[in-house]
Amino acid sequence: MNEADIRLLIEKGEGIQLEFKTCRHALNNDIYETICAFLNRNGGELLLGVADDGTITGIDPARIDGIRKDFVTAINNPQIISPPCYLNIETVAVDGRFILYVLVPQSSQVHKSRGRVFDRNEDSDLKISGQQDALSALYLRKQTTYTETTIYPYVTLQDFRPDLIARARKRAGLQTPDHPWLEMDDGELLKSAQLFGKDYRQGTQGYNLAAVLLLGKDDVISSILPHHRTDALLRRQNLDRYDDRDDIRTNLLESYDRLMAFIGKHLPNKFYQEGEQRISLRDHIFREAVANTLIHREYLNAFPAKLVIGRHGVKFENGNKPHGQGLIDPMHFSPYPKNPILARFFKEIGWSEELGSGVRKLHKYSTLYGGAQAELIEGDIFTIHVPLTPEVTPEVTPEVTPEVTPEVTPEVTPEVRDRKILEFCRQPRSITEIMEHTGLKDREHFRRDILKPLIDQGLLRYTIPDKPTSRLQKYVAAENERENRK
Repeated sequence: MNEADIRLLIEKGEGIQLEFKTCRHALNNDIYETICAFLNRNGGELLLGVADDGTITGIDPARIDGIRKDFVTAINNPQIISPPCYLNIETVAVDGRFILYVLVPQSSQVHKSRGRVFDRNEDSDLKISGQQDALSALYLRKQTTYTETTIYPYVTLQDFRPDLIARARKRAGLQTPDHPWLEMDDGELLKSAQLFGKDYRQGTQGYNLAAVLLLGKDDVISSILPHHRTDALLRRQNLDRYDDRDDIRTNLLESYDRLMAFIGKHLPNKFYQEGEQRISLRDHIFREAVANTLIHREYLNAFPAKLVIGRHGVKFENGNKPHGQGLIDPMHFSPYPKNPILARFFKEIGWSEELGSGVRKLHKYSTLYGGAQAELIEGDIFTIHVPLTPEVTPEVTPEVTPEVTPEVTPEVTPEVRDRKILEFCRQPRSITEIMEHTGLKDREHFRRDILKPLIDQGLLRYTIPDKPTSRLQKYVAAENERENRK
């Protein structure tokens, strides 16, 4: 979210999916009622530091860190939001004032704020606790729309794979250094991710279908969904059957890995210079397509999901509960979460974008990669088709890359850049000093795509390892640090 995006939101004014709060020095008491109402209705966006009439009042700079910390603590407190949820809060500067932005997705569960249920109507939060008709309608809407919330009361924590939970925790920490999951045990993490719920019609509670699909052992998944599988096929020579195949019948995390590996095996990589970053077009396109196939599927539908790599394109198919019919226009469509719990989990571990942005990325990068825009078709079977020109085949060697990639001089290659950073960090340096030394401007890109990988590989180390986000944090080359200890 940038300054221009915030301005557009403010111009729209408050409505059913947009709310302004001043919060100059502290969080307003009613902010959690709005979050609860957004979760229960269609989701929404919250701007803190903006008055009801759209005047930018801003957040007191001295209170930003405290407000952010209070917010994250509160929304993970079941006394304030129940069931708890994890939401990201961003700081954006507009006209020299600071605004905090929160995106609240639609939830597949019914939430309460301090024991009361709220729903959204126009630009107001309505308390519907005690209104039996309104409550019944809300529960019915949630339970009939989202099969991922189906409760399996006899599933226990022992039916999940601890290694998958640990992997999810680690990936969430890589995306957000102070992510709440880092401090939670396995049971707490599953509850925070809304993988534990209650069926108010049957009076049962327990782990839901989303939990089983994401983290369950294979025998548990096959017992609950015996038809569950994703078929990855290569059809270039043998069009009646296949040239290669991977029959995937496992959890969604490993399904993602195997689908990406199949794509990497049979499709060439192409690179593209986007600003200061050299990106893989193949990975950008197919990460979105694979994630979409896994998290927006109707899992009670026995239709097997498919990935088919053919001569002229790549096709994804999955069973669907449609919200409309026909070709999706990326510039004029309303994204609808088919499985909000699955989508949110994938977002927390960095495998999917905000709802709707993935469609736009597919259209943008597919033209650069395969010569034509990807097509997404809504129906009982949801289809993604990524066209491929004859050049995008295994017979075409990586020499095609320069034809679609602006020239990258040795001075800006990742290898040269990283060596430059490590040499500069023979003495402890701040992130600002490193960015100035390398001439980079985008702080978020630098932190996420350059600094984190160097730290993850053990090439750079924190000078304050217990507080990665400290304002006093500096970074030192690991090799130089070892030499200094000798």
